[in-house]
Amino acid sequence: MAKLIRNLQFTVRLLWKSPGLTITVLLTLALGIGANTAIFTVDYATLLAPLPYPNPDQLVVVWSKIQTFHNGISAGDFTDWKRMNRSFTDINAFTGGAFNIASKEQPENIDGEQVTPGYYNMLGIPFFLGRDFLPEEGKVGKDHEVILTHKLWSHLGADPKLVGQSMRINGEPYTVVGVLAPGVLDRGQAQVTVPLAFKPEQLNHDFHWLLSYARLKPGISVKQAQADMDAVSLQIAQDNPKSNKGWGSFVEPLKNDFMPSERKQTLWLLLGAVVFILLIACVNVANLLLARGMARQKELAVRSAMGASRRTIFEQLLTESLLLSFAGGLLGIGVGYGMLQTLVAIMPEGTLPTEADLHLNVPVLAFTLLATTIAGVLFGSAPAWYASRIDPAETLKEGGRTGMGAGRHRLRQGLVIGEFALALTLLAGAGLAIHSFLNLLRVDLGLRTDHILTFFLPVPDSRPKEPEKIIAYYRQMLERINAVPGVTSSTAMTGLPVYGAGFGMPFTIVGKPAFNDPSMRPNTGFGMATPAFFDTFGIKIVKGRGFTEQDTASSVKVAVVSEEFVKKYLSDTDPLQQRISVEQLIPGVTKLGPPQDWQIVGVYHNIRRGDLREDSPEMRIPFWQTPWPGAGIAVRTANDPASMTKSIADAVHSVDPEIALAEPRSMEEVRDRLMSNDRFTLTLFVCFSVVALLLAGLGVYGVMSFSVAQRSHEIALRMALGADRTRVVGLIVREGLILAGIGLALGLIGAVFVGRSMQSTLYGVGKFDVSVFASVALVLVASALVACVIPAQRAASVQPMRALRAE
Repeated sequence: MAKLIRNLQFTVRLLWKSPGLTITVLLTLALGIGANTAIFTVDYATLLAPLPYPNPDQLVVVWSKIQTFHNGISAGDFTDWKRMNRSFTDINAFTGGAFNIASKEQPENIDGEQVTPGYYNMLGIPFFLGRDFLPEEGKVGKDHEVILTHKLWSHLGADPKLVGQSMRINGEPYTVVGVLAPGVLDRGQAQVTVPLAFKPEQLNHDFHWLLSYARLKPGISVKQAQADMDAVSLQIAQDNPKSNKGWGSFVEPLKNDFMPSERKQTLWLLLGAVVFILLIACVNVANLLLARGMARQKELAVRSAMGASRRTIFEQLLTESLLLSFAGGLLGIGVGYGMLQTLVAIMPEGTLPTEADLHLNVPVLAFTLLATTIAGVLFGSAPAWYASRIDPAETLKEGGRTGMGAGRHRLRQGLVIGEFALALTLLAGAGLAIHSFLNLLRVDLGLRTDHILTFFLPVPDSRPKEPEKIIAYYRQMLERINAVPGVTSSTAMTGLPVYGAGFGMPFTIVGKPAFNDPSMRPNTGFGMATPAFFDTFGIKIVKGRGFTEQDTASSVKVAVVSEEFVKKYLSDTDPLQQRISVEQLIPGVTKLGPPQDWQIVGVYHNIRRGDLREDSPEMRIPFWQTPWPGAGIAVRTANDPASMTKSIADAVHSVDPEIALAEPRSMEEVRDRLMSNDRFTLTLFVCFSVVALLLAGLGVYGVMSFSVAQRSHEIALRMALGADRTRVVGLIVREGLILAGIGLALGLIGAVFVGRSMQSTLYGVGKFDVSVFASVALVLVASALVACVIPAQRAASVQPMRALRAE
């Protein structure tokens, strides 16, 4: 221990005498460790940390399953599962919703949920005020209670007396029974919760509209629960063969709020990117310490001549490296915290699950300590080993100028080669992300995004559901909106086109062989739209016609389908001669009606949806033939749509003063939101790549500068013998470019692996993208050239006789 303390004291004095080197090393390490700390915090909170609930390993998601697809569940299935299962202490169902809350100025639309009583108690979420729903509050007629998140409660004035009072939601009085404790649910979109009470007509096995969480009994594994639910599902299918034949269940641990696998892969790739940055930083620091070790050869030779063993010298130098790494690690925690706050600020909404708590905690700090220790060993071992093996007699005889210089020079060259290989690998990842993003920008959405305002009208369930009343409501709404100055057209539809048609429905093609098992039928996007839908969005009808005002309830049932629908299901026939059979969607009833035939009268250009990477089959039917209570509205305007939001809202409130416009956005904003995750990932990759490029360039510059300093005698002698400046510059630049070239060749191997690992997150980019790899290679060569030219110019400007006299 005394020896360690002496080594530390000596190291502190030594580092204090070299402030420039010390600061450079600390900042380099802080950058590499800080980036790793920030990204690991995100990865840990999202992918590794246990959920912030009591006994989270007992919580599971229970899905309905058909073939290999997981689906929502029906109310009938849920009630049977709850009654028949033997594996769960509790199982609860929930579904999303939108709620209009009365305010002093105008209605406010809030996202929320409907949950079965006991949902929050099952999860173990504490209450700040009040309680969870009681069992009797899950019955129709007794379900007008509401629970608020702490965030919404604060927004409404943070009045403790609000619990027990009434507030108007969707135009009806609801009693506030609880306020959730601040925390995980404040980060989510749902801020209001009301009881999920099943009406008699909802208790069927046909309509899959719910999700369910369950808590396993102590000692029951997921595998055992799955076996139990398989038996339960088989019994339900035997009792209800028409609706449940081919349907099963799937039990999986509750993790990460069902985050897409592509996003998980992106998080791991980002962690790999910052690990590369740390490795490059370690290489730079190792080069600096090698240079410093060569400058200290005489000092170390004297210590060795006075009896210091190789082990003693190695331990002292490694102590210096570890002290530097721990100091850099402490700075890195601060840098990582700042980076994390920046990430949170620029991260698109919904990128991470609400359970992800992004803060520095014990596991994250343990990771930082591990990264710091590994960094210290990585960049400290080689310089310490070389320095401990000097020949004191040779070094003192040569005045400290030779010693182990040749071996160290080869090591420094090897480090620069590795640095460029790592940098090329990281830059290749950024290049692939840029290429993919540019491809997405050029994607044909199938519609125009200019001058369109979109919003949803979350009509309460308490409103009349008669089709003629719904039609009258929306006809009046569109008439008022069309009367607003600057509006050129408007339409009502289910589902915003780029988000989907609104529903997913199984279907059959009339006249083709029927399926013995209804669960084997194909599925398509399915939605309703008013006649102005195609003109408002600028969607091309490529065959046949769109909808007209004559397509009403009393006329022939018609439909238009997408090109992808024709390609996938009707490629060998004339689509305009085909009819599609789909079960009826009945307003206000969570149960499918009898099959209805729809005559295809038109084919429209494909509309990209979701992440814009693929076309999906879709089918649209006239809104006036099958109206739906809650619809979206799209308005094409002559002016900037954002500037017309208020006047359009006034038109809506002139028809329905209690309803709020939900999510009013222009279509340009909608497209930006769809691409926000790709843009965010691209930004991070580019930032990390720029850091890697700078570190690689500095590495080459450091090696070449030191090489020039070590070869000053040789360069001066060459110039004294007649070598001109151009030849000297070429000699130095050629040496640096050779190192960069070898690094680039090795880096191409890593780039190929990066291309393969990123494949599922890219669009229109192959595993080996020659244009991207060539571009990043040119960028790195250019940076190496700049880094070499500066020391080369300095070497060429030396005065030969002055340098030789100095030697």
